[in-house]
Amino acid sequence: MTSQTTLDKVPPSPEPPEPAPSQGRRGHPWLTLFSVAIGVMMVALDGTIVAIANPAIKTDLGASFADVQWITNGYFLALAVALITAGKLGDRFGHRQTFLIGIAGFAAASAVIGLSSGIAVVITFRVLQGLFGALLMPAALGLLRATFPAEKLNMAIGIWGMVIGASTAGGPILGGVLVEHVSWQSVFFINVPVGVLALVLGSLILLDHRADNAPRSFDIPGIVLLSGAMFFLVWAIIKAPEWGWGAGLTWLFIALAVVSFGGFAYWETRVAEPLVPLALFRSVPLSAGVLLMVLMAVAFLGGLFFVTFYLQNVHGMSPVEAGLHLLPLTGMMIVGSPLAGLVITKVGPRIPLAGGMVFTAVAMFGMSTLETDTSGVTMSVWFALLGFGLAPVMVGATEVIVGNAPMELSGVAGGIQQSAMQIGGSLGTAVLGAVMASKVSDDLPGNWTAAGLPPLTAEQSGPVTEAVQVGMAPVAPGTPAEIAGKITTVAHDTFMSGMGLACLVAAGVAVVAVFVALLTKRGDNADAAGASVHI
Repeated sequence: MTSQTTLDKVPPSPEPPEPAPSQGRRGHPWLTLFSVAIGVMMVALDGTIVAIANPAIKTDLGASFADVQWITNGYFLALAVALITAGKLGDRFGHRQTFLIGIAGFAAASAVIGLSSGIAVVITFRVLQGLFGALLMPAALGLLRATFPAEKLNMAIGIWGMVIGASTAGGPILGGVLVEHVSWQSVFFINVPVGVLALVLGSLILLDHRADNAPRSFDIPGIVLLSGAMFFLVWAIIKAPEWGWGAGLTWLFIALAVVSFGGFAYWETRVAEPLVPLALFRSVPLSAGVLLMVLMAVAFLGGLFFVTFYLQNVHGMSPVEAGLHLLPLTGMMIVGSPLAGLVITKVGPRIPLAGGMVFTAVAMFGMSTLETDTSGVTMSVWFALLGFGLAPVMVGATEVIVGNAPMELSGVAGGIQQSAMQIGGSLGTAVLGAVMASKVSDDLPGNWTAAGLPPLTAEQSGPVTEAVQVGMAPVAPGTPAEIAGKITTVAHDTFMSGMGLACLVAAGVAVVAVFVALLTKRGDNADAAGASVHI
């Protein structure tokens, strides 16, 4: 029998319960923000810092290329699959408990990886890192939503977004320093003291908040169906560049995802306490916020993927130098996120969100004009503009999603927000990667011939094309200087044509996101947040 009670009561929640006023340091809003920010920083940093360590791990542990891919894919796959379920755990048992368990587990898994001597252990505990990271990310948002009053929530989310943006962009810098001057193990060991600090602060500061009508049961079939659907979808996106977008295996996993999502949607209308009440998506602003988060991640993370290759392989920078050249982007996100929170509080999210995506589109268009000899000043302008555009989107879309969900589903809403970003990032990397690969495959033979280089054999063509797709010049040892120079010029020029097209596609995605942003509005349930807390 269909349960109408749950579906009808979700948006919005009338008469939200008021949490008890905070006493001293426990439950203090700004101390709560400081505490959760440390944990969130650890997870966000780990998403990019490990990529710098992968080559050293491959060499030290004798791993294959597929093994190294699993170090990254296993982490993101576990994170994406578990986020919404983890958010529900926080709604059921309390966000303080799930946050602290997530912190402890993430730090412990990091320590095991640092001590490991085999690639299988590294991959296994990277998956566990993803699962524990999924526990703490939605819990952090749930704690902020419950602790801050409505008029301060956007500022808090702004600082939260600043921490994520700065940690994500700063990962390659810190990772480069640690791998170059210490060891690849230090990339994981650094999580241990950070995790201990976050655990101590969380134990002393965080106050548990639970809504009176919080869920009291678990939708096990819903968890299985949703987890399966997310796995099939993300796995198809991850493997599509290798299998091919037209391959039968790719479409098999996409079909399995569609069937699983359909089964999940049907089941959620039949259970008394669903994992994700579908009535949440009757809220047009919330649905628009989720779609906006996906589109933002496609444009940002997909485009940024190629920028790192551009800086390191075309301009010949070290990972640390490349990270330093991205500081304008990081700096604008650090400055812009809290400011965006203030503006959104004053005027609402619609105008800042649309404006942010306009700036993002312009920045991506500008990045499509980069050349092999573009100056650092010109690059900095476009990177800074990108950071300035992303800041209000990170803050505003998060507020729209979490603020339009009732208090008792704040963890689920946080999981949806994070899942949207993970799916968007994976989709952006895969789709823009396919655009890049297609452009390089089309242009490379003509450019190679026009440069007067010896024709490539069938055996040479594949490896050369793969190298050019990441901006590397496939110059064999002992190649004469004149020939090596021509190969380098062809490789870099062809890469730039592919990157330019990929950035134009990202700019087009950002333009679509501008119109999606116009459908957003301030959360109907924002006043449920920390209503009685005075700061």
